[in-house]
This record gives sequence, C-alpha cells and structure tokens, in this order.
Amino acid sequence: MASQVSHIVYAKKYLEKHPLPNGDRDLFILGCVFPDIRRLAENLTRKGTHRVFEPVDLNFEGLTPFRAGWKFHVYCDMRREELLNKYGFYVLTEDNGKFWQANKMLEDELLYGIYNNWEKLVHYFNNPPTVKLPAGLSQQSFELWYTMIAKYIEAAPTDRSMHIFLSKQSMFKKADEVVERVNKLRKGNGVVEILRKVVDEIV
Repeated sequence: MASQVSHIVYAKKYLEKHPLPNGDRDLFILGCVFPDIRRLAENLTRKGTHRVFEPVDLNFEGLTPFRAGWKFHVYCDMRREELLNKYGFYVLTEDNGKFWQANKMLEDELLYGIYNNWEKLVHYFNNPPTVKLPAGLSQQSFELWYTMIAKYIEAAPTDRSMHIFLSKQSMFKKADEVVERVNKLRKGNGVVEILRKVVDEIV
C-alpha cells in the first residue's frame, strides 16, 4: 500500500511511458488516489474499493480513465508490498508491517520532489469533475476527500501536514504515534534506500 503523493508519482512515471490525452491524464490521476476514500466515506470498505478488479494488472482496456487510475492504485499497492518484501524492508524495520502508515508517509516525503506540477493538481482536486461514484458514496464525501488531498499535497509533507492529514481520517486514532514512527524511520539504515528502489521499480 502507498499513500497519496506516492500514488501520484507512480502515475506520473507510468504516464511518461504510456501518454494519454490531457483530460484523460487528469482523470487517471484523479482515479489513482480514489480508493483510499474509504478512510472517511460512509458505507465503503477496503474490499469495496480495493478488490473490484480481476485480474489486478496494467491492462486498462474497456475502462474509463478514472477507473483505469483506480485499478492502477490497486496494482501499485500490491506491487509495492512485493518490492518491500523483496528487499527485506519489514525485517529491517523490525515491525512486520505493524507501522505500515509511517513508511507510507515517509515515502510521500521522499518522492514529493519528483512531481513538478502540484499547483495545477491542487486546483484540480479542489474542483474535481463529476464521475460515476460507487453505490453508497455521497458526492459530499467524494469532494471532501479530494479537498483533503489537495491541502496535503500543496507543499512537501512535514510532520505537521502529515499529522493534520491523518487526523482528518476517522480510521487513524493515533496520528502522533505515526509521526513519531516516521521520525524513527528517517534515521533507519537502509530504509530510505529501499523506499527509493520502490519508485524506481514499481512500473
């Protein structure tokens, strides 16, 4: 699993190899950060947002650009875990994935500089286009999710912006502990190197 900045950077790397028209590209990126909306939306589960494509691969034939981005998110979540396990990340950090959110936030911090048009994306997320939403998801929750992401990505992640972003998501009750763990991971030997390998190899 990855966090929002990382998913956007992954999408950038994919789209550099597989260009789409401007409007389709924007919708693909909108979709690539959609599935984690379950963290705040009513009536949505991880199964309902992350287990809707079979098989999970990079074949987007027949999908709208938004749903292609959505499927890309799910693919990257799975591929990222494969790479972290390949490089012994969880053995190195001695947490067996327990502090999964912390490594995701650190990755966001490390990758932020790879994307070069955050201002445009912030505006786009603050004014998302209409897309077909899953049953049970309100337009209000949809717009709130993208507003939250827009605020989070408007500048490089800091301890403070990470804490605010996590605190707004109902599933995270201990944002303080996550940020504390991020600080520990920053100092870990090999941690940063492995996270950088992920972005190099994910697509």
